[in-house]
Amino acid sequence: MPEDYFGERVAECFDERYAHLADADVVDPIVAFLADLAREGAALELGIGTGRIALPLAQRGVRVHGIDLSEAMVGRLRAKPGAEQIGVTIGDFATTTVEATFSVAYLVANTIMNLTTQGEQVACFCNAAAHLEPNGCFVIEVLVPGLRRLPPGESFQPFAVGPTHLGFDEYDVARQGLISHHYWIDGDKVDVFSPPFRFVWPSELDLMARLAGMTLRERWGGWKREPFTSDSTKHVSVWEKSAVTAAGT
Repeated sequence: MPEDYFGERVAECFDERYAHLADADVVDPIVAFLADLAREGAALELGIGTGRIALPLAQRGVRVHGIDLSEAMVGRLRAKPGAEQIGVTIGDFATTTVEATFSVAYLVANTIMNLTTQGEQVACFCNAAAHLEPNGCFVIEVLVPGLRRLPPGESFQPFAVGPTHLGFDEYDVARQGLISHHYWIDGDKVDVFSPPFRFVWPSELDLMARLAGMTLRERWGGWKREPFTSDSTKHVSVWEKSAVTAAGT
């Protein structure tokens, strides 16, 4: 099982530090996108965390279940209004199973990269597919690796520069590794958080989906269905589980 980098020290200030990601203009397009795919069915969130997406999705009338490795993050979710509507299973979302099927499974905010080997990422696709109904969809939001934007000969790329937060990514191109370094500044105290990731290309994700019996249905540059282009810094991709694969024929 992967190491839990989102324990109590991170969970206790997670919502406050990432409050901007819970703004309506960020969350509403995500929820609308997922609710449209779920329709009358249920949704499975892999890496549900503190419920930034699950709670408003449940408020839209979608039945939501989540899987997460961090009991501390889930504890924050369970303390929030509306959390009683959401079921949560503690475990590695690449391999942990739930006794139910879903119309849509989803991973947001680069969470697929928390799985730091190709094998774990492939297992995640297989796990998602195993939980989907025929013609169900698996949705991932993830960055496009920013290697083109790296200065020549450099492996570091800043992504946050502010009075209370400094962040930069450290790339290991040879092994598709990425360490995301965060320095949170509070007065004379500095909190350092450096979780490891594995960056992954869209074409590699498409192959993982095929190995799991799914095919690409659509790919966008964002949740508002912006076109995906060579200049896109992230993508929202949707793979569909075929009815033939689901039937085992």
